[in-house]
Amino acid sequence: MTDVFLDNKYVGTVKKPEEFADRIISERRMGKLPLTLNVLYDLETDIIKLELSGGRCIRPLIVVNEGKSSLTDKHLEQLQKNEISWSDLVKQGVIDYLDATEEESALVAFKQDELTAEHTHLEISPLDIVGLTTAQVPFGNYNHGVRLSQGSKNQKQAIGFYIANFFNRMDMDVNILHYPQFPICHTLIHNTLGYDKHPSGQNIVVAVMSYQGYNMEDAVVLNKGSVDRGLGRSTYYRPIISEELRYSGGLIDEISIPDKEVKGYRSEKDYRLLDDDGIIHSEAEVKEGDVIIGKTSPPRFLSSLDEYNLTASARRESSMALKHGEKGVVDFVTVTENSEGNKLVQVRLRDQRIPEIGDKFTSRHGQKGVVSIIVPEEDIPFTVSGIKPDLIFSPHGIPSRMTMAHLIELIAGKTGALSGRRVNATLFDSEKEQDIRQELLSRGFMENGTETMYNGITGERYKAKIFVGNMYYLKLKHMVANKIHSRARGPIQLLTRQPTEGRANEGGLRLGEMEKDTFIAHGTALLLKERFDADKTIVPVCEQCGIIAIYDARKEQSFCPICGENTEISNIEMSYAFKLMLDEIKSLTVYPKLKLEGKY
Repeated sequence: MTDVFLDNKYVGTVKKPEEFADRIISERRMGKLPLTLNVLYDLETDIIKLELSGGRCIRPLIVVNEGKSSLTDKHLEQLQKNEISWSDLVKQGVIDYLDATEEESALVAFKQDELTAEHTHLEISPLDIVGLTTAQVPFGNYNHGVRLSQGSKNQKQAIGFYIANFFNRMDMDVNILHYPQFPICHTLIHNTLGYDKHPSGQNIVVAVMSYQGYNMEDAVVLNKGSVDRGLGRSTYYRPIISEELRYSGGLIDEISIPDKEVKGYRSEKDYRLLDDDGIIHSEAEVKEGDVIIGKTSPPRFLSSLDEYNLTASARRESSMALKHGEKGVVDFVTVTENSEGNKLVQVRLRDQRIPEIGDKFTSRHGQKGVVSIIVPEEDIPFTVSGIKPDLIFSPHGIPSRMTMAHLIELIAGKTGALSGRRVNATLFDSEKEQDIRQELLSRGFMENGTETMYNGITGERYKAKIFVGNMYYLKLKHMVANKIHSRARGPIQLLTRQPTEGRANEGGLRLGEMEKDTFIAHGTALLLKERFDADKTIVPVCEQCGIIAIYDARKEQSFCPICGENTEISNIEMSYAFKLMLDEIKSLTVYPKLKLEGKY
């Protein structure tokens, strides 16, 4: 007898397991059992698993009977004429929905011409084996699997036209590409998704060559002429939101220009851009420290007596100002109410972003790179026909990455641009590389995609032929303007007295083991010393018992908590984090004794 489990719970036994499993499948196809019921007869353990739980991934496959597909030409004709729909195919038992469990017992053919008598199912399309974004990678079947998934991830980070009504929205930090284009090399999914309504890249001319070493290690070189004409130009939007909160005792925040008596008043210069209502006006240019929305709040802690004598000086300043390193132009201002009926002010900032050194660009094949130099147009290499590349890509990115599709897209894009058509580059179903090369040849170019190029600086002809073509490139949201960060002195944490963390808090830049090694290699001993005493402090230590002493500011003298005042106390320089560790050790009732030696 074979045990039967339904959703991993024992429900009974059957005598003929294979017949039982086949019967469940046939009755499911007849519509007598739920569509999502999956069955597997596991020969090794001699158990039958039935799955009906929610949350499983199930995928549609065409049923195969005796080596022939259930989906016939008649079905396809009816589908084209809209006489039947997908659900009719499912009801007729042409389509099966399989989960990972039942797929263990299925043999799925990739294409129809691969079918044999052993096959149980057929893929609806080979495209099904990848996800939505991965299916948008052109000629993806020529790429290494890892690069394919990286290419799909990169597309999610690309700046584009994300929504048509962005002007009326208050989204957190978003970017809009000014001149988005539909790719020349597109896939079936691009049309299905309506990608032309929300594109996220631009078709540019790419040359695969070295440029004076500036595109080593994945860096890319940009043409300044292209940047000036709008390549990769985008706008960054960010909202600043504030509301008048209500507190117990009838107290409330007030959005207005704070009075000078208010606790924490900044300076008149910080409030200069505010209108009489305490809100900034549209099209105002702002930079870090400028107040966007002026606001005062009641004091944080109230005793019972204070409630009756609230004055302006008792209120505290709680305005919304720009953080360290932020700048922009006020795009628009809206004043409304939230769900509780409190006043809500929303201000949106915009900042135009022109590609600069440090910005990130990528093709759809995971070949991402950072701009290392923007070269004046007159210094860019040019072809015989006078074409100058918008971007120069390093040839070293190809051998180790094995992204053949990157090179094929260059040729296909070039052919599409010359023929004035879009090239179908769907995964496993693309136009043949040989046909594309032949078409390029008929257009008067070399079929291998190379051209004679001239040095833009000297005018000399390059000895090697340069691989050049058209390609769809994406600008990623990782821009240097959002990440650039430096500090001299600044805020420190209360507990450890070390610099705060993070760019938004004007934090310090942490030096680790490896950074220390570079300083040692440079022989910069004093800089190394300075870098590693961010929390330097002077602590009084008792020479007799080695415990940290206490400094009495009134008497201007130190005393030991164990030995008293009649002992020798020395001031020792140490890191505050070490002093903190000694305190932690003391809290564990362990005696950390410091043995002091003379300074010779």
